[in-house]
Amino acid sequence: MKATNENLPPNVIRQLAKELKNLDQSPQEGIRVIVNDDDFTSICADIDGPGGTPYENGVFRMKLVLSRDFPQSPPKGFFVTKIFHPNISSSGEICVNTLKKDWNPTHGLRHVLLVVRCLLIEPFPESALNEQAGKMLLENYADYARHARLYTSIHALKPKTKPKSGTISESTSVNVDQSSTTNLCEIAPSAPMALCATAATKVPGSNSLDQNAPTEPTVGPSTTLPKKEGPVATKAPADKKKMDARKKSLKRL
Repeated sequence: MKATNENLPPNVIRQLAKELKNLDQSPQEGIRVIVNDDDFTSICADIDGPGGTPYENGVFRMKLVLSRDFPQSPPKGFFVTKIFHPNISSSGEICVNTLKKDWNPTHGLRHVLLVVRCLLIEPFPESALNEQAGKMLLENYADYARHARLYTSIHALKPKTKPKSGTISESTSVNVDQSSTTNLCEIAPSAPMALCATAATKVPGSNSLDQNAPTEPTVGPSTTLPKKEGPVATKAPADKKKMDARKKSLKRL
């Protein structure tokens, strides 16, 4: 049976209120908590699909359900938005060690929500609740990513973009509003660790510049420039003679 504010100890209510206020005032990137002051035991949050994953350009609503003996026992996590993911069942239940055997009463809500978002970046198919997604991820990532993007395009909420002052941010909103299931399925699949590895990844064969890229010729003492042919090449000497003649006439004056 779900607890209510009246069933929770006063110290737990105070701690939850403090954490929720902190999350509201200083939100974690990609996570927005929906606060219900009447019931802290069912906490909802909207999670942005991380870039470079099949969940990109989607917003997923999830909730944490706290029991009467929280924080001694972990909350239960559920995705309200339908999602294709190895560690999230078809009914939305989340399987992650932080909410099971690795639970610690000192874990805060921010930590739990961050772990859930990281699960979208790096799934664990070895402990899959959705066996189809887990098997597909291990055997053919391209098929898995295509299937997950299809779910994202159909079920996920669309992100709300806030324009920055002095800049134009129409491209993001247009891409989101006009994207279709077909377009999302045609995007090339990303590697599972794409987001985590982006900062450390370098383009093969390029230290600071591409070694195979064409370089501009440098003009120096030993460099001979190609001669121009035709009328353009003969025009320069004729112009020079005219200039010399003008200089001589000016000296006479």
